[in-house]
Amino acid sequence: MYPDDLSYTPKHEWVREGAGEVVRVGITSFAAGELGDVVFVSLPQVGEEVALGDACAEVESTKSVSDVYSPATGVITAVNELLNDSPETVNSDPYGDGWLFEIELSDPSELDDLLDADGYAEQVAG
Repeated sequence: MYPDDLSYTPKHEWVREGAGEVVRVGITSFAAGELGDVVFVSLPQVGEEVALGDACAEVESTKSVSDVYSPATGVITAVNELLNDSPETVNSDPYGDGWLFEIELSDPSELDDLLDADGYAEQVAG
């Protein structure tokens, strides 16, 4: 149900480790489903410093506005510009084209506490 190659936060963000110290972040299909139809995404600025647990983006749907939290401390290196014109991509492809931003990590060990796919599925089910 949730991709095995990702790590997950308890607040429904996913993290894909990439080259070097850079990770890609998005929200899970569960979070996108709970939000309903996404109509707007507010992304952080490239170059912005974020800390573990900081609210750094917002996803607005027809039902509510939800913060997206940084899964680690670092600097934003990229944002998904596609979402400016097509925010619904967060719903249709949350683990692919619906990614939100990338972070260059200050302390990669902060990712050690993230959940694997099974752990996240248990949390959602619980």
